[in-house]
Amino acid sequence: MSKMEVKTSLLDNMIGVGDMVLLEPLAEESFLENLKKRFDHNEIYTYIGSVVISVNPYRSLPIYSPEKVEEYRNRNFYELSPHIFSLADEAYRSLRDQDKDQCILITGESGAGKTEASKLVMSYVAAVCGKGAEVNQVKEQLLQSNPVLEAFGNAKTVRNDNSSRFGKYMDIEFDFKGDPLGGVISNYLLEKSRVVKQPRGERNFHVFYQLLSGAPDDMLKKLNLERDFSKYNYLGLDSATVNGVDDAANFRTVRNAMQIVGFMDDETQSVLEVVSAVLKLGNIEFKPESRVNGLDESRVKDKNELKEICELIGIEQTVLERAFSFRTVEAKQEKVSTTLNVAQAYYARDALAKNLYSRLFSWLVNRINESIKAQTKTRKKVMGVLDIYGFEIFEVGHIVFEQFIINYCNEKLQQIFIELTLREEQEEYIREGIEWTHIDYFNNAIICDLIENNTNGILAMLDEECLRPGTVSDETFLEKLNQICAGHEHFESRMSKNSKFLNDHTLPHNCFRIQHYAGKVLYRVEGFVDKNNDLLYRDLSQAMWKASHNLVKSLFPDGNPTKINLKRPPTAGFQFKASVATLMKNLLTKNPNYIRCIKPNDKKAAHIFTDSLVCHQVRYLGLMENVRVRRAGYAFRQTYEPCLERYKMLCKQTWPHWRGPAREGVEVLLKDLQIPREEYSYGRSKIFIRNPRTLFHLEDQRKQRLQDLAALIQKIYRGWKCRTRFLLMKRSQITVAAWYRRYAQQKKYQRIKSSAIVVQSYIRGWKSRKILRELKYQKRCTEAVTTIAAYWHGTQARMELRHLKEEARNKRAVTVIWACWLGTKARRELKRLKEEARRKHAVAVIWAYWLGLKVRRDYRKFFRANAGKKIYEFTIQRIMQKYFLELKNKMPSMSPIDKTWPARPYLFLEATHTELRRIFHLWRCKKYRDLFTEQKKAIYDEKLEASEMFKDKKALYPSSVGQPFQGDYLEISKNPKYQKLSTLVEEKIILADIVNKINRANGKATPRIFLLTKNSFLLADQKSGQIKSSVPLSDLTSASMSAQTDGFFAVRVKEGTPAAAKGDFLLSSDRLIEIVTKLYRTCLSSTKEKINIEISDEFLVQFKQDKVCVKFVQGSPKNGSVAACKRKNNRLLEVAVPSP
Repeated sequence: MSKMEVKTSLLDNMIGVGDMVLLEPLAEESFLENLKKRFDHNEIYTYIGSVVISVNPYRSLPIYSPEKVEEYRNRNFYELSPHIFSLADEAYRSLRDQDKDQCILITGESGAGKTEASKLVMSYVAAVCGKGAEVNQVKEQLLQSNPVLEAFGNAKTVRNDNSSRFGKYMDIEFDFKGDPLGGVISNYLLEKSRVVKQPRGERNFHVFYQLLSGAPDDMLKKLNLERDFSKYNYLGLDSATVNGVDDAANFRTVRNAMQIVGFMDDETQSVLEVVSAVLKLGNIEFKPESRVNGLDESRVKDKNELKEICELIGIEQTVLERAFSFRTVEAKQEKVSTTLNVAQAYYARDALAKNLYSRLFSWLVNRINESIKAQTKTRKKVMGVLDIYGFEIFEVGHIVFEQFIINYCNEKLQQIFIELTLREEQEEYIREGIEWTHIDYFNNAIICDLIENNTNGILAMLDEECLRPGTVSDETFLEKLNQICAGHEHFESRMSKNSKFLNDHTLPHNCFRIQHYAGKVLYRVEGFVDKNNDLLYRDLSQAMWKASHNLVKSLFPDGNPTKINLKRPPTAGFQFKASVATLMKNLLTKNPNYIRCIKPNDKKAAHIFTDSLVCHQVRYLGLMENVRVRRAGYAFRQTYEPCLERYKMLCKQTWPHWRGPAREGVEVLLKDLQIPREEYSYGRSKIFIRNPRTLFHLEDQRKQRLQDLAALIQKIYRGWKCRTRFLLMKRSQITVAAWYRRYAQQKKYQRIKSSAIVVQSYIRGWKSRKILRELKYQKRCTEAVTTIAAYWHGTQARMELRHLKEEARNKRAVTVIWACWLGTKARRELKRLKEEARRKHAVAVIWAYWLGLKVRRDYRKFFRANAGKKIYEFTIQRIMQKYFLELKNKMPSMSPIDKTWPARPYLFLEATHTELRRIFHLWRCKKYRDLFTEQKKAIYDEKLEASEMFKDKKALYPSSVGQPFQGDYLEISKNPKYQKLSTLVEEKIILADIVNKINRANGKATPRIFLLTKNSFLLADQKSGQIKSSVPLSDLTSASMSAQTDGFFAVRVKEGTPAAAKGDFLLSSDRLIEIVTKLYRTCLSSTKEKINIEISDEFLVQFKQDKVCVKFVQGSPKNGSVAACKRKNNRLLEVAVPSP
């Protein structure tokens, strides 16, 4: 049987009790003992019905491998031992198969493992849902959002090294197949006070330490930061490093996660600049100064830190310095400016740091939501995962406003947990037709009302106190609580009726106590009013709005002077109360799944189980009440099929196979086992067992029956095995005997055969030798005859050779004598001819001398007067004639681009040589121009325009130089295929070609016909000829393209025009140079305005309401040598261009 066919159950090989509903007896001691027993055996998960209890092991366990994921995939909830994967699988299958929206609520103390539990749920869902490039990208983005939010929202506390200091609720959206489409994240109450101050033994948010530890030196230098933590006042030094945590590696992980989620490089840089500014704000210190009027004011001590902050966020130093020193109060038409003393300046500084970081965190959440949101608008299935801060009870004096808000949220979660659990139990009883029994339980609605009541609630009174004119302080707020809540049974203070003793020293004067569902918690009122106000001076908001840093300016829209709102902003308590109400409303619309996380000890150490700490968590989580609710009617319930399959061996009628309906089989089984009727009830699809003892009795009988069946199977198997072995040995003996007899006969036959072969070989040898002797004798006779004949023929040949040689010698002697005679005769004739030639030459020389003498005598008088000048002119004339004749023979070609020219023969001809070269070049240029037609001139003008725009800028340009610009490549007017399109276009077509229009959603290309006329350009469908887009040339602003060899280009449309409704156009064509050149020249001639030509490897394109970045990178596209476009996320299209 294969692994997947093995039938297992929650009850098999169980350590302790896997489901607390089956715990017997049910008491707090046995509950804790069962948890501890399972914890000691590395069983950290336990069920309470469908609720999962998770005990933090504080170490890695081998129970989350891919094999475990496959083991729990598509398995029933109770089919395997308790695991968080089982709950995640149940929720995912209910969402996918039953179309029910799900939510997974993860609660517990800080350090109980809630964040890790949410990661495990998300990783399991990502592992079991569909596959594919887009689906994998969505899953990766959803998973990689966690490291980003943890870096900016988590911190080390005394209870947890990675404590979430904000609440997170993520809705994961799925399509009808169960594949993830995207998600939406909501954050609640970031603990921004941690930015400026941390309790002893705790750290600030992770991102500050990761930035200083992991950023490269050049980045730190650019951000004006140093690696030394001690340089920054906002970073506590007693816990700056955490054992087992590598901040440098985590920083690299966070940057990679931001890139995967979809952050652009400039966005990441902007975020780090804001983080650096927050860090450096803590180093600003103030000194007091006295004014003439006696008022105290503050001044910045060291302005270098202030200067560096202003450089980071792009704000004038004087503006920020004034905002730290003065406060402007506006009331109707009046403005009053007051100075700030040192204490108020420090308060303003810390308030700015907290607000800047808090707003940056909210911006990060919104930016992540923008990247991971679902692209389709179809109906979606939703699975929500809630990871929110746990109930916190610290030492006296440590419980402040943030913990009060956190505990209020946990009260609301406990309330909805009890309501939904009871409702689920009641609905199952009604669905199965079982009578419902009322269950008494503690309803914490009275505590929620004490906090959130709109009239007399603590939050309402805190808001009223913050808005009240006059002197307002934490003490006046406590006095008001004593007046209004004194009679409430869950409220205690020194002045209330429930304090019992006025001299109770456990209740200080500045504190009040609330009896929560988890126990009594003492709250110190110090800071309640200030933190609820969450006040940031308007001067600081306006200073931030003036920053040139785009991100900082967007974080402070309330600083815009044109949008000043004199209304007081809502308080922190009011905002959180509204957020919690929205969350509760959202949770009530979904099917809930619960994970209750428990922290085993306060030391964050493995293998330690502190009973008192766990007992306290069990009490305030209401786990015992949850068990009692599940056991109020029936402790165990199971569908009929698996119940019959598990226990059918206990009855002869149902074993081994039951042929009828499963319910009838269960009825027969229980009747045969004689179980009392009051111990169980039959539902429509399930059997309900009232007492766990009945179930354990069934398990004991099943265990005994399995042992009996095992013994029977062993007996039958052993008999079959022995019989099989005997028959095998019998068949083996017969086979061995047969083979031996065959072997003996084969050996005897081989001996006889070898003897016969030996005798035959001797006879054949004797015959062969006899024949050999006869053949040798015949051969010797033949060789003797051949030798005699050879000697005879040799003698005859030699005699003939001697005769021939004698005749040849006689013929050669005659030939030699005749040749000697002819040579003598020829030499005599040659001598005679040479003598005659000498005589003729002598006569010619004498005659030439005589003529020269005669000429010299005749012209002597003439040469005496002008001989020098005439010789000079004659010489110059001959030189010039020779120069021009040589120049004529060496003249270069008629091509205007031919730069060659004959070398200058004489130095005095330098100017003439240069002028002739210039005249010749002008003449041949004129001849070349005379050959041009008007059409050819226009083509060369376009080529010249293209050279000015693209030469040395666009790598595709050189390949276009040799290609003529034809314009109408499709011959629209002649081609019958485009007859319909030709009738629709009335103007003359300047350019017609096929281009590819890029789809922004997936980066795929669609063929379109590109038409350019005198006043507009059009895009038409290639097959039907239907015009898809028509844009007037006056509506165009610019064209953008990369500097590489691709053919992608973007045509931008003016905002506000009718053509801008669909956004810009992203196209690609191999004739990019010609298209853009003709578009540029046509726009210039039609509108008298130039469109901008932008060449950059990264530019923005407007698609409807969104701006998308088109980025060109060197790579290896799937299509080989063709550039390919691919959508990376909602804000980025990446074009892979082949390397040159």
